Amino acid sequence: MSYQDDIKALTNLREAQRGKWAAISPENAARMRAQNRFKTGLDIAKYTAKIMRDDMAAYDADTAQYTQSLGCWHGFIGQQKLISIKKHFGTTKRRYLYLSGWMVAALRSEFGPLPDQSMHEKTTVSGLIGELYTFLRQADAWELNHLFRDLEEAQKAGDSARADELIAKIDNHETHVVPIIADIDAGFGNAEATYLLAKQMIEAGACCIQIENQVSDEKQCGHQDGKVTVPHEDFLAKINAVRYAFLELGVEDGVIVARTDSLGAGLTQKIAVTNEPGDLGDQYNSFLDGDEIDSASDINNGDVVIKQNGKLVKVKRLASGLFQFKPGTGEDRVVLDCITSLQNGADLLWIETEKPHVGQIAAMVNRIREEVPDAKLVYNNSPSFNWTLNFRQQVFDAWEKEGKDVSAYERAKLMSAEYDDTELGQLADEWTRNFQRDSAREAGIFHHLITLPTYHTAALSTDSLAKGYFGDQGMLAYVEGVQRREIREGIATVKHQDMAGSNIGDDHKEFFHGEAALKAGGKDNTMNQFG
Repeated sequence: MSYQDDIKALTNLREAQRGKWAAISPENAARMRAQNRFKTGLDIAKYTAKIMRDDMAAYDADTAQYTQSLGCWHGFIGQQKLISIKKHFGTTKRRYLYLSGWMVAALRSEFGPLPDQSMHEKTTVSGLIGELYTFLRQADAWELNHLFRDLEEAQKAGDSARADELIAKIDNHETHVVPIIADIDAGFGNAEATYLLAKQMIEAGACCIQIENQVSDEKQCGHQDGKVTVPHEDFLAKINAVRYAFLELGVEDGVIVARTDSLGAGLTQKIAVTNEPGDLGDQYNSFLDGDEIDSASDINNGDVVIKQNGKLVKVKRLASGLFQFKPGTGEDRVVLDCITSLQNGADLLWIETEKPHVGQIAAMVNRIREEVPDAKLVYNNSPSFNWTLNFRQQVFDAWEKEGKDVSAYERAKLMSAEYDDTELGQLADEWTRNFQRDSAREAGIFHHLITLPTYHTAALSTDSLAKGYFGDQGMLAYVEGVQRREIREGIATVKHQDMAGSNIGDDHKEFFHGEAALKAGGKDNTMNQFG
C-alpha cells in the first residue's frame, strides 16, 4: 500500500470512531507505519529468504552476480555497513550481513572474551540477530524520517513537484533489512538442541543458518588445529533439525549452509555405523587410519577393530579416545561431505580452507559438481589468512613454474614492505583484487564474506586515535582523524544525536503532545553546527 493509500485508509478508520480519535493524524500514523515496515522477526526471515533464493537463481544464470557480506558483532556496526552501502552504491542488492560465532565468543559472551569453541551462551547468537535487525529497522526509520521532514517543508512551501518527488521516494524506499547468514557453530549440542536454537534464530529474523560438521563439545575455530568431525548421519540429523525449524515457523525458503571442516580436521570422535559395504558409514570409516591385523592375538586391551576394504584393521586411537584419519584424505572427505549434505537437505556449502587459492577450491568444487551440478559455496575470506603473503607466494610459484627469473625475491620473506612496489607485489595485489570475481566464476562461490573485519578495524582505528590523542596531537587527533573526515566524507554519524533517533523522537513528541511538545532539536542544539 502506498503512503497516500495508507492515509486514505487511516482517515476512514479515524472517521469510523465518531470523533473519539480526533487527535489522531492519519498522515502521522501512515508515516509511522512506513517507518516500521517489518513487525516481527519472522516477517524479516520470510522476506530475506526470498531475497537469497532469488540471488541464488541469479548467480546460477550469471556467476558475475555473486553476493558479499561483512561480519559484525553489534547492531550499530551492521547498521552503519548498510547505510554506507546505500550511500556509495545506491542499493543493498546482493549485499548481506554475516553473524560470526567467532566474534560472538570473543566480544559478546558474559564470561568475557573466549576462543571460538562454543563455550559462550548459545542464546547470545539469536540475541545478536534481533539486535542487528533492530538497528537495521531503525536505519529505515531514520532515512525515511528525513524524507518525511523534507516532504513537510515542500508542502508548507507549496512546492507540489518536490512533494510528488519525495512521495515517490517514500513509496519506493529500499529497506536496509538484508539477509543475515547466521553461524550456529556445530549446533550447541545434539539435534534437539540445534532445533531449539535454530527456532530462536529464525524467530529473531535469520533466513540462513550455517552449521558445521564438527563435534559440539570439541568444536574449534576452523583455522585452528585439533578439529574433530562427526559421521555424516550425525550431521544430517542436525541439518534435518534446522529444516524442521524453518518449516515449523513457516519460512519455507529458509537457507541452510552446510560447512565442512574436513580439509583441516584429522580426527573423529566416533566410528560411523555401517550396515553394508559401500554405504555412507562404510565410506566414512574407510578414511580411518590403522594397521591391518591377521589374528585376535594382534588385538590389545582397548583396541578397536573394524572391517575396512575387506580386511581387519586396528584403527589408530589417541589417548583422548579420538580416532585418526589417514593423512592426505582431507580433500576426498570434503567432497564426500559436500555431496552428502547437498543430497540430503542443505542448500549451500562452506569449505573451510587453509589459504585463499582459486585452483584448490575449484578442484574440489568440480568434483562435487559431477554429482550435484548446481553446487554453490559460501566462502570465508578470512582474516586468519595472511593474504599478502599467500598471493605473493602464489605469484612467485607461478613465475617459477613458467621459468621466469625469481632470484630477486626471497619466497619466505615476501611479506616484507620492500616488495610492495615490485612487479611481483603489484601482480599479487591484482590477484587479490580479482579473487572474489575469479573464484565466483571458476570455483562456484556464490557468497563471499569476511568473518571478522570489524574486530580488526575497531582495533586499528582505536590504535590510531590513541596514538595521536594521548601523544603530541591531543584533540587534533580526533578532529583531523575522525570528525573532519566524517564531515567531508558525508558520514551520517557526525550528527550522532540524529543517528541515535533524536529527530524521530522529536517528531513523535509533536505527534503525541501537539504544540506542547518539548523538543530537543531547537536552535540551541549543537548538532546544528554540522549544517
